[in-house]
Amino acid sequence: MNEHSRPAGSRRRTLLAAALASGLLAACSEQKPAAPAFAGIDITGADYATGFSLIDQNGQPRTLADFKGKVVLVFFGFTQCPDVCPTTLTEIAQVRQALGTDGDRVQGIFISVDPERDTPAIMKEYMASFDPTFLALNVPLEQLPDVAKSFKIYYKKVEGKTPTSYTMDHSAGTYVYDPQGQIRLYHRYGSGVQGLIADVKQLLAAA
Repeated sequence: MNEHSRPAGSRRRTLLAAALASGLLAACSEQKPAAPAFAGIDITGADYATGFSLIDQNGQPRTLADFKGKVVLVFFGFTQCPDVCPTTLTEIAQVRQALGTDGDRVQGIFISVDPERDTPAIMKEYMASFDPTFLALNVPLEQLPDVAKSFKIYYKKVEGKTPTSYTMDHSAGTYVYDPQGQIRLYHRYGSGVQGLIADVKQLLAAA
């Protein structure tokens, strides 16, 4: 029996069932919006990189709670880093500039893995060369292993020709926190500033 030879009542029941099924599917789709797509690695809910309690270059104690309402970008490095650190800090400064007035809702934070050389005075001058709002946090040498472990970052002192000419190998990536202070993303070094700008915009818009 083809569709046209079916009784009218049967055809109506078939059409009604199809319409109901279509409506149910549409309702399900509306109830489950797609998760936001980020350029960075989504680490929402991670049990690491959850916060810090350190002293900045101005001698002020700092925690994530100080920056509620802002997207916070945290990067580990050292002031004598030849390329990775200045590149990353420049990109974070570009994020603030690209957002216009919303750039005031972005906080750049640099945590030194070289507390032996990175004094508050040196870090203050270093931050000013990128963005005057950036904060540099100093980790006492004896606490550095624990802080590094809590963020799952790697660092290693590489000896030079003289005791003070050493360099530091370290993880090169940026942690991104939403305006509620929750860890959300990890941006690998070299992944590009445009993706970071887009992700920060998205987190600010959702706040």
